[in-house]
Amino acid sequence: MASIWVRLQLLPFALAVEESTAGNEKKCNRQKGFCAFGSCPFGYKFVGLCSTFRHCCKSIWG
Repeated sequence: MASIWVRLQLLPFALAVEESTAGNEKKCNRQKGFCAFGSCPFGYKFVGLCSTFRHCCKSIWG
């Protein structure tokens, strides 16, 4: 019973993290970038974070 209570307590925090991640993804798209899991592929540079494990990548050619 206690684990259900703990999960319900953490739900607002999880939703807030998810919302902030979506905001970072929109910011990345506005910079003409995309979110990649792990590191950016060859030909793209790191320009920010979309979430903990996803990086915002942008082409080095424009």
